[in-house]
Formats: sequence, structure tokens, C-alpha cells
Amino acid sequence: MHSSHTEIATLGEFGLIDHLTEGIDLKNAETLKGVGDDCAVMDYNGTGKRVLVTTDMLMEGIHFDLIYTPLKHLGYKAAQVNFSDVYAMNGRPKQLLVSVAVGRRMSVEAMEELYAGLRLACDMHGVDLVGGDTTSSLTGLAISITCIGEADNEDIVYRNGAKDTDLICVSGNLGAAYMGLQIMEREKAVFESQQGKAGETAQPEFAGREYLLERLLKPEARRDIIENLAKAGIKPTAMMDISDGLSSELHHICRQSGTGCRIYEERIPLDYQTAVAAEEFNLNVTTCALNGGDDYELLFTVPLTQHEAVSQIDDVKVIGHITKPELGLALIARDGGEFELKAQGWNPLAEQTSSEQ
Repeated sequence: MHSSHTEIATLGEFGLIDHLTEGIDLKNAETLKGVGDDCAVMDYNGTGKRVLVTTDMLMEGIHFDLIYTPLKHLGYKAAQVNFSDVYAMNGRPKQLLVSVAVGRRMSVEAMEELYAGLRLACDMHGVDLVGGDTTSSLTGLAISITCIGEADNEDIVYRNGAKDTDLICVSGNLGAAYMGLQIMEREKAVFESQQGKAGETAQPEFAGREYLLERLLKPEARRDIIENLAKAGIKPTAMMDISDGLSSELHHICRQSGTGCRIYEERIPLDYQTAVAAEEFNLNVTTCALNGGDDYELLFTVPLTQHEAVSQIDDVKVIGHITKPELGLALIARDGGEFELKAQGWNPLAEQTSSEQ
């Protein structure tokens, strides 16, 4: 029996991973990189090709709500978020293993929808669905996916390569998926408050918000950015995908690279719909972009000498630069004020409060 009892929430997701994997020694020569990046890296043939492996778990009630998540979209998203991890290593996804735990209320037709989404994503990215497992569940639907990818050894980008003066770049725009979640949660609350009442049920108000909902329910892994960086002859010095929020991912890169950073509020890319929705919900749009998560855009650093080349890549914005570690992580506000950049991204192991999610 264990006499002590430490709440998991006190460590958080990454603290828990660090705690449980501390002191693990790699025993096999084929294992080049273990825990601590977007993918593990392995070498089985000595040809210069490396095998990349990542895994991700999605739990009903934690990562998705079936009241407003179509199963086809869920399957599609589950695959894309794993592809995103492989692209974040500058690799290419090749195979997918899918394990699903299902409750009794789930029908064969519902599972067909889930797999239709998985297969569509695999077809789009040239990935083979090669196996997995199914079992029953007493606590709702759970999906666990393992993605296997590959990259040439010299092409792999880790989180720990950022250097002082490197430029910080992001693809796409940020905060849209988080605002999509706010809209869905609001409409769900309205729907539930009307359950059992006589009369016609009000229809959800989604007009003009389609982009935000698509970003939440149907994210796209940014293969195009990886391909365009290669065409431009640019190899990032560090890279991650933005799953838990820009601020959280910047903390990872700076901690593992031993650096600080400065990013500029006015340069953080936002979609118009994100800004409008944030105002409607009385939320600070920059806070949503920094901490929202689920965007699955790419965050990467490049040497200062590549400023012109990276600026010409479509849908990439330079938002700041890497600094010496003693300068810390700073956000420069629109008025010139400087704030410490806190990692307040989504943490699935935190105790849920009304302000979270």
C-alpha cells in the first residue's frame, strides 16, 4: 500500500510525464530519442532513414463531447492530431494504429462513421491504417491512436534546437478552435436548458461562425507548411505543433533549448471571426490565441538570416525572436508594455473549474 497521496492535478500533464519517465535509460541502440518531444525517434536499418512514433488518446467527456461532435469528424480529427505530431518533427506520417473502447450504446453504424473519418484523413495524407484493437468501455468512448512516420536523419527537427536571435514563426492563425469550443458549449447549455420543455426547440446560432466550428471539429495537420519549408530550403532549428496553446508550447521550446523569447501581441495571427467571437464572449482575444489550444498549427524557429525566405512562405507569420535565457519569456503588448509569458494552456489533468475548457 502507498501511504502518501499526491493529487495528479498538482503536477499537470507534462509534470506527470516528466515524473513518471524520470531516469528511464534507453537500452536499445535503435532508440535514438525517447520521451520529451512530439515523437520518439528510432533507427532500424542504418540507412539514414529514421522511424518516428507518436501516440495520442482522446476520451469522451475530456477531449470531446458527442452531443455536438459528429463521429466522422471525431475520427478525422483523431487521425489529424497524430499526423500533426509527425509533421512537427519535419517527418511524414506513414502508418496508423487505432484502438477504440466503446460502450454498449454505440452501434455498428456509429463505428462506421468514426472509421469513415479516420479513413478520409488517412487517404488525404497517404497513410496506411494497419491495425489496432477494440474493447468495451463502461465510461464512454475512448480512442487511442499510434502514428508511425519517417524522416531522413538530417531533416528531423527537435524542440531543443532554438538559438538566441532565431526568429519565432507560426502557421495559420490562433485561437479559432477555442472560440469554436465556446460557441458549442454555449449552444449546448441552451439546448439542455430547453430539454423537456413544451414548444419548439430553438435552433443553434452558427451563422457566420462556420470557420470557428470547423477549426474545432475538423483541424488540418499542416503538411503544406512542411513541404513549403523544404521547397524554400529552410530547416527550422526547433519545432512543435500547437495543441495546448502557443504560450505552453513556447515554454517547452525555451526550456528544452535553454533560451528565452520575446513575442509581439500585434503580430499574433488572428482570424476576423475569432476576434468578433472573443468580443461577444467578453474575452481578451490575445489570451484566447495564447492559451486556447487545439489549433494544430506549427510553431517553429529559424535563423535570423532566413527572415526574407521564411516571410515569403504562404500562411506563415514571424511573431518574435528567441533571446538569452536570463531575459525570460516575454509578451510585448500593443502599447509597448512587457509581460511575462505564462504557460496557461489547456491542461487535461487539472481539476476542472467553470472557467476552464
